[in-house]
Amino acid sequence: MATIRVKLTKSPIGYPKDQKDALKALGLTKMHRERELPDNPAVRGNLRKVTHLVTIVEAK
Repeated sequence: MATIRVKLTKSPIGYPKDQKDALKALGLTKMHRERELPDNPAVRGNLRKVTHLVTIVEAK
């Protein structure tokens, strides 16, 4: 299964609660943390909400 590596590059302070919840669901709770996530529609949907806060480091 394909995976996506995501890094939190901008602080969620001052952004709406739904965006903070999306980051929490992705497991990105602290700055500059990276997570390797499965490439599925649920993850893609959460990433779409917070594209301005994260960077996709690499996609396998």
